[in-house]
Amino acid sequence: MSEALISSLSFVLVGLLLVVMTLTSPIIARVPLSSAILYLGVGVCIGPWGLGLLTLDPIKDAGLIERLTEIAVLISLFTVGLKLELPLRDARWRIPLQLATVSMLLTVGAITAVGVWLLNLPLGAAVLLGGILAPTDPVLASDVQVSDRQDRDRLRFGLTGEGGLNDGTAFPVVMLGLGLLSLHDLGEGGWRWWTVDVLWAVVGGVGIGFALGAVVGRAILYLRIRRREALGPDEFMVLGLIALAYGVALLCHAYGFLAVFAAGLALRRVAAQPVAEVAPGLVGEAEPARKEQSAKDDAQAADGSPAKPPIEELPGYLMESVERFNAQLERLAEVAVVLVVGALLTVVDFGTEVLWFVPLLLFVIRPLSVYAGLVGVRVQRSQRRLIAWFGIRGIGSVYYLMYAITHDLHPVIAQRLLAITLAVVVVSMLVHGISVTPLMRRYEKRKEAKRMAE
Repeated sequence: MSEALISSLSFVLVGLLLVVMTLTSPIIARVPLSSAILYLGVGVCIGPWGLGLLTLDPIKDAGLIERLTEIAVLISLFTVGLKLELPLRDARWRIPLQLATVSMLLTVGAITAVGVWLLNLPLGAAVLLGGILAPTDPVLASDVQVSDRQDRDRLRFGLTGEGGLNDGTAFPVVMLGLGLLSLHDLGEGGWRWWTVDVLWAVVGGVGIGFALGAVVGRAILYLRIRRREALGPDEFMVLGLIALAYGVALLCHAYGFLAVFAAGLALRRVAAQPVAEVAPGLVGEAEPARKEQSAKDDAQAADGSPAKPPIEELPGYLMESVERFNAQLERLAEVAVVLVVGALLTVVDFGTEVLWFVPLLLFVIRPLSVYAGLVGVRVQRSQRRLIAWFGIRGIGSVYYLMYAITHDLHPVIAQRLLAITLAVVVVSMLVHGISVTPLMRRYEKRKEAKRMAE
């Protein structure tokens, strides 16, 4: 098959997939089947086992796959940050914080023990595997995340916040694993890892992202309130803030994932503030010109031009535009990455070890770490069970794996970790994708029934 024909067929197939998924999205929303499962099937079909349109070597093409998954995770983390409007002092923040720290570290410890004693991996490779598989996925977990900014449900909030936080807090574990394999400088006695990779990179990433998100958000709203005109497409602002937060964090040797998540959080908080706090004095100044502006808006509406929202509605108008664009961008990234994962399945040799390791992780390690990590946190029994079950693994794990491979991970170790990681990701996509709709519907019905009884 010629390259020109392969290229043409690829465009046709991708275009057909996007059109079909758009037309059938209402149907998919009603059946116990996530869109990721369908993308995965298409990826297998266009891989070497099928049409051969997408052929990737997970070792040689690790850099390309790393960049693709990196972009997908960044977009998703920013989206997650935008969804979480609760004040940081709210007690519900304890749920994601303890899941992303206590539960994640317990998961890393359990995977490390299994890796050393049952998989016969070197200690560094076992720790690395723990760092790769411990974080839950913010991209594929959208069905169990906060649905809108008014959603205060502890289950959804906990899973949403966990997916946003632990993709950054897993980085120190990955760096420790690479260091134990002599692929990263830990410093004498581990001093560099503790001070730079743990303390500074985490705190610096959160601080840099939050500061940039707050400054950019306030600047945009201030200028739009003062001038009452758009300063440019909101889509550019989203991409610009993501890139700015990520780039500045990396230049400062902090974790860019945490920075992007924090930037989304900060932007949401700026938009949630009263206009008078964002631009003090301007609301009063604008009052005399309100009638004049209203007349101009009426004239614009008469000739077909969109009317500008009132000053008080500008923050909400901005966030609606940002959220809409981000959701579309996130969906495109999900399609691209899951197609790649599906194609990779056909070029990886899976050992028999995945037959017992995957259920051990999903059915034993994850639930036990969640129950232990949420000790002392106010969570209902049904919510605790669902949090324990929905530990979705996905694109973040693929990114960390490719990151390790591009840092000169030994090919033999890389192949073993690749098989285990892809097996976990694919099984998670399948079992969680099939179970999410019926379980969440049942949960919502019980919650509604309890509310009505009260």
